[in-house]
Amino acid sequence: MPLTVRAESQCRWDCVSLGEIMLRLDPGDGRIHTARQFQAWEGGGEYNVARGLRRCFGLRTAVVTAFADNPVGRLLEDLILQGGVDMSLVRWVKYDGIGRTVRNGLNFTERGFGVRAAVGCSDRGNSAASQMKPGDVDWESVFGPARGSRWFHTGGIFAGLSESTARVAAEAMQAAKKYGTVVSYDLNYRESLWKGIGGKARSQEVNRQLVGGADVLIGNEEDFSAALDIKLEGVKETFDELPVASYERMLRQVAASYPNLKLVASTLRTARTATNNAWGAIALYDGEILHVPQKDVEILDRVGGGDSFASGLIYGFLTGKPAQWALECGVAHGALAMTTPGDTSMATLAEVERVMKGASARIAR
Repeated sequence: MPLTVRAESQCRWDCVSLGEIMLRLDPGDGRIHTARQFQAWEGGGEYNVARGLRRCFGLRTAVVTAFADNPVGRLLEDLILQGGVDMSLVRWVKYDGIGRTVRNGLNFTERGFGVRAAVGCSDRGNSAASQMKPGDVDWESVFGPARGSRWFHTGGIFAGLSESTARVAAEAMQAAKKYGTVVSYDLNYRESLWKGIGGKARSQEVNRQLVGGADVLIGNEEDFSAALDIKLEGVKETFDELPVASYERMLRQVAASYPNLKLVASTLRTARTATNNAWGAIALYDGEILHVPQKDVEILDRVGGGDSFASGLIYGFLTGKPAQWALECGVAHGALAMTTPGDTSMATLAEVERVMKGASARIAR
């Protein structure tokens, strides 16, 4: 069945995201292990979607997360406020002085270049967000008639932080569904999150439960395999060729396994080098396969490209555009986000629409 979105006039927000936001420390063109200076950004898989919807697409978004109340947390607050995302649902946790009981997560990220792949090294244990537990957030107030959100987004990164965060995600999804809010879930499998707490087996146990409460599922071939044990057949480990028929079979298997899902979408990425990728997407919606063929894109910073794909896709459905348009919007927004540094999009809606129309990169002045 097609997605039904709550009326804009009935809700305070167009989208609410639940997830951890870390301070990203970026060595620029250099390497983490040889750096002498870093540039600071904010970033997080679920948050990046809300920020893209706000800054590029002009929608009303909020984020649910938790921070230790110290200067690093307040720096994150300042960065988020620059992006215009509503922070009224953020929990501030008293800091103990050295992070013995609570802290804010850090994420060191190399962009990669040519044959040198991008690298991420997170330092997020014992973070305030990872300690969130059921009952910390009044979800009835968030999604109920007093305020309300048209869309709710979360994913496998937040669910993998701890046993309690997976329960928080389930609690939020249940409340959102109660009030007719569309629920999207990005599998976003991260080996580093799961390897110390049961690996892929535990990831599949948690993600299968949460996907059962979603309307929209987003991922890539690795996500579907590692997080749901649904494999992409007929594709080499190098992923240098991505046959559409194989992806179609995979998406239909996902939909058959989770009949609650109304939309299943997968990005299509072939990383020829760190700075040259083929990029596209495929989706299954209302029984029909939608496809945006891969095109070569030049990459400055690939981190957050999938999140920007998700925000473009969501924007299309929130604004009542056809499903094919929404998929194309996601691909274009993701491509643009990967041309700038940091996790979050710096694109404008006009730029997204130009890319969707096939415009060249000729200088605009």
